[in-house]
Amino acid sequence: MIRRLPLALAVLALAGLAGSCRRAEAPLALNQKGPEPRRIAMGQLVRLEDYLVPGKTTIFDFYSDFCPPCRAIKPLVEKLHESRYDVAVVEVDVNRAGVTGVIDWQSPVVAEFHLESIPHFKVFDPTGQLIADGDPAFQLVEQWIQAASF
Repeated sequence: MIRRLPLALAVLALAGLAGSCRRAEAPLALNQKGPEPRRIAMGQLVRLEDYLVPGKTTIFDFYSDFCPPCRAIKPLVEKLHESRYDVAVVEVDVNRAGVTGVIDWQSPVVAEFHLESIPHFKVFDPTGQLIADGDPAFQLVEQWIQAASF
């Protein structure tokens, strides 16, 4: 299944990177706003619950530096993190250390979350309950980005 990313594709078209990526630290305190999203996993197993930010909507962004759509949407998700005090973004890098140039579809974190495509989002409400996963989460994040009109 190829993920179509309306917002990200516009960015990709401008960058000449159109394509699809298909399968072939401690949490911040409530009153602390990080300058950039926390990056976790690096391909290894991870407990998302350990990185929920109490009192904030937490977006987990599963990505790879070698995925053009991931790279296209990443700055927009980071701006969402920077501009909305009620939202925290945690970047979940699917690539293990030493795996470069390709998306690491064999990594433990890919298997753990049964990822078929990236970028992939999971959104948790301020109480830590999962409210959206996969395509519904992507649509929710996309709506927030469009509403923020960066």
